[in-house]
Amino acid sequence: MDLLLWRHAEAVEGSPDAARELTERGLKQAQLTAAWLEERRPKRLRVLVSPTLRTRQTASAFAREFEIVPSLGPEDGVADILAATGWPDSRGACLVVGHQPALGRLAALLLSGTEADWTIKKGALWWFTNRVRNGETQTVLRAVVAPDLV
Repeated sequence: MDLLLWRHAEAVEGSPDAARELTERGLKQAQLTAAWLEERRPKRLRVLVSPTLRTRQTASAFAREFEIVPSLGPEDGVADILAATGWPDSRGACLVVGHQPALGRLAALLLSGTEADWTIKKGALWWFTNRVRNGETQTVLRAVVAPDLV
């Protein structure tokens, strides 16, 4: 299984939190990361998105259709992402467009075995693969993409 974690791009400050829109810079960040991802798009990719406006706008730069998952909101955590995606046992690939701190904590868990407060930059994408080698399950970090480096 491939698991792609994409933090929403830069959004305006304010409230209500769920209605915050992407800034002009955020729209550009989303487009740059989406263009990179489109060139490498995995087969059978499911796109799961937090219900907030900024995550839906970020996802829209890449996909016309995506599934809005209420349990991927800003207040939800690592267990919610794992449950929504079926990691590591699902087939195919799953892209989650979500929020800090859950995305960073999940990245830490996948790479170190322990949740920690790692930061995923706004608009950045982390791509993980789960595989079995010689009877051992492994998590591989395939790519980290920041929009300012694309």
